[in-house]
Parts: sequence; structure tokens; C-alpha cells
Amino acid sequence: MEKSVAWIDDVKRLTVNADQIHELTDETPIVIWGGEKLEGWVDKTHLDHTASILFSSPLPVGEEAALKWGDLECPVYAGSVVRTPWFEKHFTDIKEKLGATWGQEETTFKVWAPTASRIKLYLNNKYYDMKKNKKGVWVTSVKGDQHLSSYQYEVSINGKLLKVNDPYAKSVTANSKKSVVVDMTRVEPEGFSDHSHPKTRKPEDAVIYELHVRDATIDEKSGVTHRGKYKGLTESGTVTAQNDLTGLSYFKELGVTHIQLLPVNDFGRVDDFRPEEQYNWGYDPLFFQVPEGSYATDPEDPSCRIAECRQMIQALHEHDLNVILDVVYNHVFVKEESPFHQLVPGYYFRYHGDGTPGNGTGVGNDLATERVMVRRLILDTVQWWLREYKVDGFRFDLMGAMDKETMQEIRALCDREDRTVILLGEGWHLDTPLEPERKATMDHAGDLPGIAFFNDFFRDTMKGNLFFKHDAGFVNGLGHLIERLPQLVSGSCRDDMGERKVIAACQSVNYTECHDNHTLWDRLALTNESETEDEKRKIHQLASGLTILSQGIPFIHAGQEWFRTKYGDENSYISGDDINKLDWGRRAAEKDNIRFIKSLIAIRKKYPVFRMSRQEEIKRRLHILQSPAPVFGWLLLGDAEEIAVFVNPTKKRFPLYLPSPGKWDRLVSNRLQTAPSTAFIIGDQGETEPYEFTVYKKERIQ
Repeated sequence: MEKSVAWIDDVKRLTVNADQIHELTDETPIVIWGGEKLEGWVDKTHLDHTASILFSSPLPVGEEAALKWGDLECPVYAGSVVRTPWFEKHFTDIKEKLGATWGQEETTFKVWAPTASRIKLYLNNKYYDMKKNKKGVWVTSVKGDQHLSSYQYEVSINGKLLKVNDPYAKSVTANSKKSVVVDMTRVEPEGFSDHSHPKTRKPEDAVIYELHVRDATIDEKSGVTHRGKYKGLTESGTVTAQNDLTGLSYFKELGVTHIQLLPVNDFGRVDDFRPEEQYNWGYDPLFFQVPEGSYATDPEDPSCRIAECRQMIQALHEHDLNVILDVVYNHVFVKEESPFHQLVPGYYFRYHGDGTPGNGTGVGNDLATERVMVRRLILDTVQWWLREYKVDGFRFDLMGAMDKETMQEIRALCDREDRTVILLGEGWHLDTPLEPERKATMDHAGDLPGIAFFNDFFRDTMKGNLFFKHDAGFVNGLGHLIERLPQLVSGSCRDDMGERKVIAACQSVNYTECHDNHTLWDRLALTNESETEDEKRKIHQLASGLTILSQGIPFIHAGQEWFRTKYGDENSYISGDDINKLDWGRRAAEKDNIRFIKSLIAIRKKYPVFRMSRQEEIKRRLHILQSPAPVFGWLLLGDAEEIAVFVNPTKKRFPLYLPSPGKWDRLVSNRLQTAPSTAFIIGDQGETEPYEFTVYKKERIQ
């Protein structure tokens, strides 16, 4: 049997495991620490040589203590007591500013570790003693200008002596070896502090474009100098060999309003010095407040990643593109190696009643966002990116594993900013040890106003159930599930159209593909094998059209507008550049579809009826048209115009019946390049071609 340890599992209870347990029941157990002693009594013993010992007074949490029980002597460590209400009450501190706070004369270091018995600061290869306050925050100050000094904490905890990085680090050395002190004013690009954000009046005005920093420019055909780096997204006017715009200027020209970046905080699996040898989406978080090093041009310089990340955000803003960060506050890369677990073992993560760790995220650990100091870290981190990097929104990975109260506090924090900050996330139900009613899932949208959810009901209606590879939806199944479309094009928020998914349209993020799973083009290869390449393009266009022109917030996966393929790889998180890169050659070959997507975005921006906020207004202005099934159509009543949208998901031509006679101008059609037709209809009848997506407009006579 391993060396015995007595664990404080509640404020007045120890659990100890030893071979001789059943021989000690007549002895008095005593806990000794400093000059103190505390006698206890045996509550119960178990056949597995485990005993529970109770005490009349609180046990010494965070002290070097020992249990003496007959001839048994063993150390006493903090166990599951860290997950009790008593611990939250006595040892959480939301007032102290944690991390390294730089000053010209001195830098102050503060780290929360109430169960540690001793901590020293290890700064520039020297040790400095730290003192613990009543709430478990260890503090010391070091004189002099410590900008770019490296440091760690040497921690004595649970019988181990560890060197641990600061969970509040603002930068790290290459490959996250050490924390680094930073004066943020000295790593600021010219003009960064006072540059302006693009204006977004409300969330429904957004058109989100999901982008991975490395994917965006790593292709040799991109014409970018700093390929795969933050700086690659600062280069404007880059072109292919055929003189087609790429990168930053292309994204601006496309017309999207928000670039949503896959995680740019420090993550695992990729060597900062040799990033070409590995690949990662970024969902293996290490340090939440530190930009990723493999995207920097000089990972050895801890200031480089900060300056270049800021430079990238500034460049996007200057090209009229807001920035949303994909953030991962539901798990860490490796729990045992995380500074959270090393500093306060057992606190930051969720556990089942039997002591096994929660795994709703599927990666071996679930962050306990509902605990005070975990929530405090998340709020501090959100504010850090808002204030120091000037981002415009956050996308929460596996948000359904987070708790509602944390998300509500994040919303309140963002509402204090001087701009519209968009919050969206994955509201899936996950099997994590948190009460269902506390989870930030989509069915709790009413409790989470101002927070949007990825609408998987929309996604699966468009192309079929995600978990059945050959299942088809409306666009690729000849109109299958057409009965769902009235609710979906209305923003999934109406109470008169069956099951509503959200309370307000701005809570529905409409999408047909994202970084996860098959791209839509790859999905069509499975569900529509008998269709020609041209027919698949038209089917793809139907899905993109419905995504962009439905009420809610449209979400486009980078390259979706040129039929992005990952060659059948449905989980390319470490698959490499050949699979994941944006293929700028494909962009040049699909100019017709890019023009179609640009036209749809321009229409959405021009006409407010595509961006309605209130359910009452949507009911009043959006009406479903009578069309020959399975053609689907809807009418939007603007102040000065009527707009009709028709979708034909079949290989047949159908008659169209417009809602009223007059001159109906065709604003866009995905068949313009192939189907001969006039640019308008006089009267109230027309035709829709096979696999056609069409938008008509009639001016209202004033």
C-alpha cells in the first residue's frame, strides 16, 4: 500500500487509508500543527482500510499538519474540503488583483493558493519569500523595473515542491516554460491605444466569418509574406498570382462585419519554434491571458506575441472588421500539468460524488465555472481581452458546460463597454457534474438575454442530422423538413410557429458549417453522390442563402463561399495545413459563387427587414408565402419596399406566385450565370429554376 495520507474532506472530517485501520479504533486520533493539537473520534471504518475521523473544530487547511493515531503517523492535506461551501466562504477573494502587476519602481506578485503551506517567488533565478493573507493570497513585491523578467512560483503543497507558472500570466517564454512580467504600454503598436472600433449597432447587424489565424494565410498562393502568423493578417493588398485579392483585403471586400478567430490564447501541442511540424485549432488551452506563441514571428521574445496580436486586431479594425475571440473556459489541456490544479488541487475542476473527475467536455476535465475563483478568473480574463486587446466579442466553446450565472456576469461586464460586444456560444447539453438547471444551454435562452447560441436545429434542418452522415435536410434532400423553415427564417423565436428555440432572434446564430465536422461541400459528397458538381454547387448556395438572409445572426465558415473542402476529414483539429489551409487557388476558381455570397451580404446590410430584433416586429413584417411544395418562400414588408425570397430545393422548374402584382426587380439569383431570364417580373407570376435561390423586390407606392 502507498504511504498513508489523511485528507481533509470537510471542515471537520478527515479521511485516512492505512493497513492497520481496524487495529486503531480504540486509539484517539490527534491532528498536530504548529503548537496546536486537535483530538478527534472515529466516525466509521470501511473494509477497504479507510476511516472517517470527525473533529469538534475546523481542521488546519493550508498548514503543515500531521495525524498521530496510535502507531500511525501521516501528513494531513486538503482534499475535497476545497469544494465545500465552507471553503468558498473562508478562502475566496475577489478583491485582490492577482498576477504580476508591473510598476516602474516595483512589481507586485499575487497568487491564490490557500492550501499551499509555503510559496516562494522565483524571479530571474532568485528566490523571494511570499506571505499569505487570510484568504489564501500569497504576496510579495520586488523593487526595480521587472519588464520582461521571467518568473515562477515554488510551491510546497501536499508533500510536493513544485515550480508553477502564474495562471494570471500576461506572457510566457517560448513553449510556455516560464511566466513573464509585462508592462503593456511598452508593447503597444503605434496608434493602438486610440484607434477606433468599427460600429455595430446591434448583434443582428453582424455577419460573422470564422477564421483560424494560421489557415488564413499559410497557403503559398496567398501572396502573404508572414504566412500563418498574426502579422499575416495585417498585410493589405495581397493577391494571388492571378491578381485576386487574398487575406485581410479579401475579407473586407467580402462584406462580412466580424472576424471570429479560433483560439489565439496560448495553447498546447504546437512547438513555438517549429510550428510547421504540428497543427492545432487551439482548443488545448494553457494560459488564458497570453497570446499564442506559434503565431508570433519571434516566439523567444515574450513581447512579440503581444505586440503582433494587438497589431492584427488593429489592422482588422482599420479594415472595418470587428474581432470576436473563440475562448475555451470549459477545460484545460492536461489537468495534472495545469497551474490551476498544481496551485489548488481539486478546486478548479468538477468531480462526481465518488471523487472521479467530470468529463462532459470529453477531454478528461471540466472547469468548475460556478466556483467563485474560477468565475473570477474568467471575468478577469474577459476584461483583459476587452481592455488590453480591444476585442469586440467572445465565442464560448462548449458553453453548455458553463454555468448561467457566470455567463450572466460576463454579459453585465461587457455591457459596461463603450461598444456593442457580441457574446455567442455552443449551448449543448453535456454530461458534466453540474445541475441541469444551472447550465448555460440553449433551452435556458430566456435566462440569458444578450447571449446567442449556435442553432444546431437550423444546421441539421439545412443539411441533415450531423450524427448521421448520409442523412439529408431541406437543401440536399429535395425539401425534406420544409415544415421547420417558417420558424427558422423567423429567427427561431416565434411563439406562433411551433417550438421556439430562443427568446429573441439575436440569440440564434444561423449556420450550416463551422470548423467542426464536415464542411458542407464534403457533406454533399456523402448525401448527394448522384448529383453533378454543378448541382452540388447550387445546393450549397441554397444553404448559404438561407443562412445569410434568415433572421438572427448569420455565421459563415471561412472558405464556405468557395465550397471549402477538407477532403472528407470531419475532425481536422490536428490534421495539418494541407487539410486545413484556406486554398486561395480555389478562391480564384469560384468567383461566381463569391459574387453571389457578396450580393447576399450586401442585401442583408441594405434592408433592415433582414435584421429585425423584436418578435412582434418579425410577426408583423415576415409572412410565409404559398408556394408549390417543396418550394419555400417568404415575404418581408419593409417601410418602402416588399421583398420576397424563394428557395427551390429540387431539380424541377416550378411556377412562382408573387404576393401582389407589380414590378418585381430581381435582386439576386444563383442561376444568373446559367439560366436565361429577365431581371424583373411584371405582374405576380414567374418561374423558379431547379436549385434556385432568388430574391425579388417591389417598391411600395407612397
